[in-house]
Formats: sequence, structure tokens, C-alpha cells
Amino acid sequence: MSPHPELGQFLAQRQTRRAFLGRTSQGIGALALASLLNPTLLSGAAAAARTSKWTGVVNPLDYPWKTKRVIWLSMAGGPSHLETFDYKPKLAKMHGEPMPESFTAGKQIAQLQGQKLVCFGPQHGFKKFGRNGTEICELFPHIGSVIDDICLIRSMTTEAINHDPAHMFMNTGSQIAGRPSMGAWTTYGLGSESEDLPGFVVLTSLGKGGQNQPIAARQWAAGLLPSRFQGVHLRGNGDPVLYLGTPAGVTHAQQKDVVDVINAINAKYDTVVDDPEISTRIVQYEMAFKMQTSVPALMDIKAEGTKTLELYGCQPGDGSFASNCLLARRLAERGVRFIQLYHKDWDHHGAVKEGIAFKAQETDRACMALITDLKQRGLLEETLIVWAGEFGRSPMSQGGDGRDHHNAGFSIWLCGGGIKPGIVYGATDELGYSAIESPADVHDLHATMLRLLGIEHTKLSVKFQGLDVRLTGIAGNTIEGILA
Repeated sequence: MSPHPELGQFLAQRQTRRAFLGRTSQGIGALALASLLNPTLLSGAAAAARTSKWTGVVNPLDYPWKTKRVIWLSMAGGPSHLETFDYKPKLAKMHGEPMPESFTAGKQIAQLQGQKLVCFGPQHGFKKFGRNGTEICELFPHIGSVIDDICLIRSMTTEAINHDPAHMFMNTGSQIAGRPSMGAWTTYGLGSESEDLPGFVVLTSLGKGGQNQPIAARQWAAGLLPSRFQGVHLRGNGDPVLYLGTPAGVTHAQQKDVVDVINAINAKYDTVVDDPEISTRIVQYEMAFKMQTSVPALMDIKAEGTKTLELYGCQPGDGSFASNCLLARRLAERGVRFIQLYHKDWDHHGAVKEGIAFKAQETDRACMALITDLKQRGLLEETLIVWAGEFGRSPMSQGGDGRDHHNAGFSIWLCGGGIKPGIVYGATDELGYSAIESPADVHDLHATMLRLLGIEHTKLSVKFQGLDVRLTGIAGNTIEGILA
């Protein structure tokens, strides 16, 4: 007799129609034979299959992979391409003059609607860097020093023009909340090489010199995919993950016993209700237990030594973007599939000149260090780095010394596995308003990212409410011109 007959009655009552039909369709003869050969097989086989290491649904790959992992550097708030990577001498000459209506008529504008539109020239000088003399803002000399490793796209566009929907679109390919993030799609498609860390990790940092726009956790959510694929947020200060540590007075062995018992109960329940979220719960309990050891070791950047810390320009535990870039490299070498860094305060509706100077101090050296460090360790050729905001800034002034949101043309850059280095792709018009040469949109960027990972973006989909949902929606083309 079971020591807990109440549990058996409860489980029997909770058996779902889906679970019942799924099990009866296997055939009575097969069930009987399996139970004779191994009586324990039936009770745990289904749960064990779902809780073993996830190897992805894209198996085999659609294309030979060019990169194994992604590090996405998200500059939250909307960096101005006109003070970073896209110099416009014509805009400088027209500073203070009315913005020609031929550029703006019928176009989507965020907060400057109905106002007098005035040209606002670049607020910092530009210099040429690299073999090809690529012009970027003089405030970014460290990025300039590795510009020959970078593919600079000056013709990026997006559909959204306000922060939250633009973040949603950049992260999920949709402005509708509840869709899976690109990191979730990637781990769903490919799994992860890491045994003791999540396949999708998020790090955030706060800068100064701009508006601190909030970043919602739904930006790295799994959406309609099982929640095991959502991003795990590691904090740069204090406990990296809340409630992860072993409680006071409890040994590591005792904690393992608790996890084993809870997972055994969940596995038993899962054989009755056949719910993928219970499988997720089992996997996450196991992962959390492993992370009690792996996360403290990951976060201990003192072990990197003085030379590496000086390269990045960071101090242990400072929670800076530079520290997060170093942690990104440590996550990459530990097999994490998708690593996303958010650095906030790029929202310069005012004081864009001072704000960009702050951002350069916070990010320039760290971006160079990440590229250099990965390259020295032989990891850059199998790691895709993407630097992007959710949109750009307007060539018209706002409040006299700032720039409004802008989605018709802005700059991003890519580096690493499968990307053609040292090139500039696309262009905006002479005032930096619209992408006019080789325009690319967010769906194209996502399609290209998946292609480099070995995935055909039109095939990676899940059925939801009768439709095939995918990261690129019904659009997206690989940006062939940037592929090595």
C-alpha cells in the first residue's frame, strides 16, 4: 500500500483528457510488454525524456553553423547614430535651419509632432579608423581600434517608435506582448552547451547622462514557449540570483535531498497531468541546485587577474557595463547559448552632447575589450556580437539640445562568427533621416542571426491558436551582404 494514499487519489482525479488519450493511444499490448520487461519504466520514462538535457528542435541544423552563441549588447533608450557611427556633414552645415519638409512629410514622428522641426547638427567630431578609414565619433577610439573586426550597418530600421513596443519588437519580432524573445527562440531551437548554467542569461547595468527607462522582464520571457527557455537575470550587485543560496543551517547535501524529493513528486504528478510546465519546474529545480555552485564561481571575476580587469576597465562587484562584458565572456566560454546585456540611459531628449560623452566613457573600452578578449581566446570566430538600441535619434532638435526617438534610419554593428569584418553596410540620406541604401529591418536582423546559428528562420516556429508563430513573423530576409 502507498504510504500516501491521498496523493494517489489526488493524482488519479487530476488526470487530464490529453494525458489519458496520449497514453491509451500507445496500445495496450505495448504497455503490458513494457511493464513486464521493466516495471519502473512506465512511471518515469515520459518525465525523464522531458527533463533530460534539452538539445533543441533544430536537429540536424538547416545550415552549417557559422557561430555557436550570441552576445547581444542592448543599448537601451535609443543611441543617436548622429553622435556615434553616422557622420552627416550636410546636417552640420544646416544646423539651426528648418528641416526640409521633403524629408519629414508623411513620416512617423514621436514627440515632435506638430512642432517646428529644426536641423540639429552632430554634437561631436568624427575621426577615421582602420584600414578603410571608417568614420565614427571621436569619443569612441577604443571601438575605432577594433573597427576592422566590425561590420557597421548604417541602414537599420524598425517599426516601433516608442520605448516599450520598440524593445518588444527588437527582442521578439512583434509589438504584441507575450511572444518569445530571441534568446528563448535560440535556446528552444539549439539548446545549450552549458551543464550548470542557464542557456539564456541577461545582465543589466545603469549608466548616467540620460533618462533611466525601465526594462521589463517580459523582454527576455519565453512567451508561448515553455518557460524553461526564458532568460535568467543575473544581478551585478548583491546576490546574483535572489533566493538561490542555501538557507542558513542547511548543508549542500540536505539541499540536494530536498530537490530530489520535490522533483520525484513533480515527476509523479507529471505522469498524470502531462503538463510541460511541470517538466520545466523539474528542470529548473535541478538547474537552480547546480547554479548554487556555478554562479558564485562565474561571478568571481577577481580570478581574472589585474591585466584582464585593466583591459575591461572594471572592478569586481561594481555592476558596470564593463564588468558585465567580462561576465559575458566568462558565460560564453562556459557554453551559454544566448547572453544579453542591457545598458540603460541612452534616451537623450535633452543634453545629447553631454549624454553621449557619458555613454562613451561607460561602453567604449568595454566593447573593445570584449572583442579583443574573445579574439585572443579563439572564441570570437564562433561568437556573434550584436550592438544595437531599440531605435535611433532624430536629426531634428528637441528642447534645443536633445533628439527625439527615430525609427526610419539608425546604426548598429555586428562582429564575430560568420560576419564580414571591416565593412560599412548601407547608408542613410544626407541628413541622417531615412535609410536609402540597402535598408534592413529587425526581421532581417533576426533572420540573419538565426542563419549564422544554422537555423532557417522560416522553419523555426510553434503552433499557437492555429497559426505558425515565429521570431520573424511573416517577413525577414538574410542580410547576405554582411556574411563572410
